[in-house]
Amino acid sequence: MTRILVAGLVLATALANAQESYDRQRAAMVEEVQEFAAQIGDLRGGFSDAVLAAMATVERHKFVPAAMQRHAYENRPLPIGYGQTISQPYIVALMTELAEPGDDDLVLEIGTGSGYQAAMLSGLVKEVYSIEIIPELASEASDRLERLGYANVTTRLGDGYYGWEEAGPFDAIIVTAAASHVPPPLIRQLKRGGRMLIPVGGRFVTQLLLLVEKTAEGELVTRQISMVRFVPLTGQH
Repeated sequence: MTRILVAGLVLATALANAQESYDRQRAAMVEEVQEFAAQIGDLRGGFSDAVLAAMATVERHKFVPAAMQRHAYENRPLPIGYGQTISQPYIVALMTELAEPGDDDLVLEIGTGSGYQAAMLSGLVKEVYSIEIIPELASEASDRLERLGYANVTTRLGDGYYGWEEAGPFDAIIVTAAASHVPPPLIRQLKRGGRMLIPVGGRFVTQLLLLVEKTAEGELVTRQISMVRFVPLTGQH
């Protein structure tokens, strides 16, 4: 009994130390992302307190494979299997900020991946709908988000090019894979006054992160934000 108790205490201490280490690393990551934003200049005024708080709260190490957890809080993309990556923290924060999430918003994400971007949005909006085309990732992300308590995130397996019409229209749409063009179904599912963030370009050419805004009159206004590098948007389109 004594040995079991001691072993339990040792394990509990090790887990507590690991958690404290991750917390420190996450706080350092948030500072690095802020500094990076100031250097790059993609944002006027930097990140909002809400987005920084979300980044400081969501435990990125729980959204990467075990072998990558020691790198979880580095400001770079990481492989998550099946030829996919979890985006660079700065890019996740940038796309979240530019989407201008609000408490009553419905947001569509194209490309669930490991679920990190959806988790970031979860605490900032009313509902997140996220589509993943790779069955294994879709299943893993759904289980992970449910296990971690992100109750306002709904995921499904499907081709994100066509969006999620029955759940829309959406206040914001975030596409986490590079398309050759802005998909018309996503434009239709974007509310008037809504915003879409989407990388456009091919795998081996320059990709541009675009901010597409739909005016109150239904017109589209597109602005180039920065050069980026994403995995390609796949599907039958």
